[in-house]
Amino acid sequence: MKPRVCVLRTDGTNCDQETAYAFEKCGASVELVHVNQLRNRDVRLRDFQIMAIPGGFSYGDDVHSGKVLAVEMVSFFREELSEFVAQHKLLLGICNGFQVLVRTGLLPDADLGKIKVTLMGNDSGRFECRWVDMRVQKSPCILTEGMEDVVVSYQAAHGEGKFYAEPEVLDDLEARGLVVLRYVDRSGNETMSHPQNPNGSLRAIAGLCDPSGRIFGLMPHPERYVDDTQHPLWRRKKGAEPDGLLVFQNAVRYAGNS
Repeated sequence: MKPRVCVLRTDGTNCDQETAYAFEKCGASVELVHVNQLRNRDVRLRDFQIMAIPGGFSYGDDVHSGKVLAVEMVSFFREELSEFVAQHKLLLGICNGFQVLVRTGLLPDADLGKIKVTLMGNDSGRFECRWVDMRVQKSPCILTEGMEDVVVSYQAAHGEGKFYAEPEVLDDLEARGLVVLRYVDRSGNETMSHPQNPNGSLRAIAGLCDPSGRIFGLMPHPERYVDDTQHPLWRRKKGAEPDGLLVFQNAVRYAGNS
């Protein structure tokens, strides 16, 4: 049986179709679910093995990016979320979805309501849309299994993507190996320089997971590079597997074996 994926959407979500396509390409059964369907219990989260919160500008990024959707999730289906996580299922947040995950407290410690890290406005003061390189770090993240130390190229597209936390929190994340992706320069070295680090993220952090490795959030968009021709240099890369594909393959494989 194909693993079932809930792609959550609401007003302002605009990457749901691409995320659904990426999961379907890897063999999953995908349902686009409006947040009100979960609030009203018309759809139950327990019926899925994977939940993905895609990119976009949920509720126009009012107050803070991802804040309103995060409040809805914690307020209206907290118990279902807690049960979903406790059952060792997968949660993926991309761009706005990453912002939602940190504002719910699901990242970094799956502790609903406890916010330890944040994503702030880009240092450039403007929306950044560009392809960026990142090195995959050693971590427990299930969705990047088999990718350690590989440099991947994804498209970034955000206005509030600067990863920030207090120094002691950053040290703790590092010590526990929860940093999954870091922005790198053309030589593959971690960088704080713009535009390779498009937002000024501290310690070049582009993606994070929880200690179980089953909750993963990142700012750049792996779903925008699951076909060869989605990359601007696709003719030069012809024959190489698209960098974003393995994230979804790993998710579907894990869910299918659980």
